[in-house]
Amino acid sequence: MASANVELVRSIFEAWERGDYSSAEWAHPGIEYVVVEGPEPDSRTGLAGMAEAWGEFLSAWDDWRIFADEYRELDDDRVRVRVHASGRSKTSGLELEQTGARGGTCLFHVRSGRITRLVVYYDFTDLPLAPEAGP
Repeated sequence: MASANVELVRSIFEAWERGDYSSAEWAHPGIEYVVVEGPEPDSRTGLAGMAEAWGEFLSAWDDWRIFADEYRELDDDRVRVRVHASGRSKTSGLELEQTGARGGTCLFHVRSGRITRLVVYYDFTDLPLAPEAGP
């Protein structure tokens, strides 16, 4: 049976897989949102900062969706999710699959039923599998 932390993260992905990014009820007010690398590495703090970062990112895409491929509880406070995404670039018109993107990882830090830190890795190889690994 999945832990409460894994179930929380699954509930977030249920909305994201439908393309619904409107709710942040799951996020701690002081959440740290970090994009480690990729097209635009970033770090923002708080709900407004995370919303601004997501809004900027989503504005470049049509029908952006992110899908969970694997959930793994690393310890009592962290859930790693291997992901893949789909969408079409508004600039180039290319579908994400045409760019050679392979997927990535989202690392959720959970405390008291809220996500306190969300770290996005654009490549599977950037986050080791060991429970002690990661930021």
